[in-house]
Amino acid sequence: MKMEADRLHQWVDRVSKEWFDKPFIDEVVMNNRLRTTGGRYLPRVRRIELNPKYLKELGEKEFEGIIKHELCHYHLHIEGKGYQHRDPSFRALLKKTNSPRFCTPLPSKQTRDFHEYRCESCGTVFKRQRRVNTQKFRCGKCKGKLKKV
Repeated sequence: MKMEADRLHQWVDRVSKEWFDKPFIDEVVMNNRLRTTGGRYLPRVRRIELNPKYLKELGEKEFEGIIKHELCHYHLHIEGKGYQHRDPSFRALLKKTNSPRFCTPLPSKQTRDFHEYRCESCGTVFKRQRRVNTQKFRCGKCKGKLKKV
C-alpha cells in the first residue's frame, strides 16, 4: 500500500483537527525501516515517521490509532509539556483521545521460526531464535551433546 506524501499529510491533519482541535503543520513520512514499532515522533525535527507495514497488515483503524498516539507526542512537545511515555500529561492525553499506548504486534512477526535442539543424553529440547554452534555449546542440564531437530 503505497501512499503519497500529501495524502498521508492530509490524513494526519484530519485526525489532528478531529481529536486535538489543532492543525498538523509539520512533516509526516512513511519509514519502511521501522521494525519494532508502529511509528515514532522526532522532536528535534518535528517529524512523525509511520510504519507502512501496520497499515498493510492491520488496516486503517489500527493505523489511525498509531497516528493519534504520535500526535499526542507532537502536540504536547509543541506546547512545552511532558511528551514522553512516562509523563502524566502524555498518559492523560492518550486517555482523553482514546489513543493506544502500545501497538498491536504485527501478524507477520508472530510467526517467528525457531531452531530446535535436543540433548542426545537427557532429551531436553531447546528452542532458540538464532542458530547455535553445536560443536561449541552443550546442554545446560547435563553437558550432553546437542543435535538440531
